[in-house]
Amino acid sequence: MLHMKKTSRKRTTGAKKKRVPATVDEYLSRVSPTAREPLSKIRAAIRSVVPAEAIEVISYNIPAFKHKKVLVWYAAFSDHCSLFPTASIIEAFKGDLAGFSTSKGTVHFPLDKPMPTALIKKLVKARLSKVESKNVSRKGR
Repeated sequence: MLHMKKTSRKRTTGAKKKRVPATVDEYLSRVSPTAREPLSKIRAAIRSVVPAEAIEVISYNIPAFKHKKVLVWYAAFSDHCSLFPTASIIEAFKGDLAGFSTSKGTVHFPLDKPMPTALIKKLVKARLSKVESKNVSRKGR
């Protein structure tokens, strides 16, 4: 039986691979002018409800707020901004999210509509509460 060695092939599509942003500021500097203000509103809404010691990091190549663990991610796209509060939060608030496009762990906010900052704060608070309740239950073991 003949054994052939596998070789890896690089795709030659002609498109250059974008470098992953090292910081949140670098990510934000790449956001289109159309999405920059809506994304800034999402960021400010998140910042207003997370603990003061929460930090911003790049996780999965997009910005995220972390306090002990990643709480939520957020990102800009060509026609919407997304908040990634995890699947359980999306499920728990599906009634509140009825007017928005969602997927398992993501909410899409169209760029041509006002950012629902009160709803964003509500989702982030719920995620924070869930993370903190898990940390408390683990300490009690």
